[in-house]
Amino acid sequence: MEINLMSKYPQTNRDLNGRVLQRKEEDKHLARQFGKDFFDGERSCGYGGYNYHPRFWTGVVKDMAEFYSLTNKSKILDVGCAKGFMLYDFSQLLQGVTLKGLDISDYAITNSKEEMKSFLSVGDAKDLSKFKDKEFDLVVSITTVHNLPLEECKMALREIQRVGKNAFITVDAWKNNEEKERMFKWNLTAKTLMSTDDWKRLFKEENYTGDYYWFIP
Repeated sequence: MEINLMSKYPQTNRDLNGRVLQRKEEDKHLARQFGKDFFDGERSCGYGGYNYHPRFWTGVVKDMAEFYSLTNKSKILDVGCAKGFMLYDFSQLLQGVTLKGLDISDYAITNSKEEMKSFLSVGDAKDLSKFKDKEFDLVVSITTVHNLPLEECKMALREIQRVGKNAFITVDAWKNNEEKERMFKWNLTAKTLMSTDDWKRLFKEENYTGDYYWFIP
């Protein structure tokens, strides 16, 4: 179902008309390599420095743990884990929990949070074949699936559905023309951009029955 499990994630004021966020094609090209430029380079082509701070994920993982009745005996997979910050906060909340994370970015995995390195690996959301059916109590994928072309996006949805007893994803989306315009100003990496209604239709077509919410700048 549609549920906002990201309500505790800090909101920032985004100057979509400012110079920094007038993204150029070269910025998008660098961002889509998901390397140092995207994570720790200039703000125009990514995060402008992707560093751990407990204020980002601590509240989010508490809400997820409560909603999905997670315990320290649960198994959690983060698809698009970046440097492992959310998984680290899960490890602090549910000590002893089984964690796995994968990300397309070799840079992010190499520069991941030290405590998480043994749990993370390079991988692609569209191919989770290393994992068994329903292996995880929860699969989380935050602003990742939409970075794939549509057909690969469908594959990722099917894989997330397959390996998780529960799933929660967020994707870039819009509900009206104003939000659509803002999205195209903001977007750097997404290759599948759709309205919320179109995403819901896609979920139905691909038999994705997990939970979801939107990133709308």
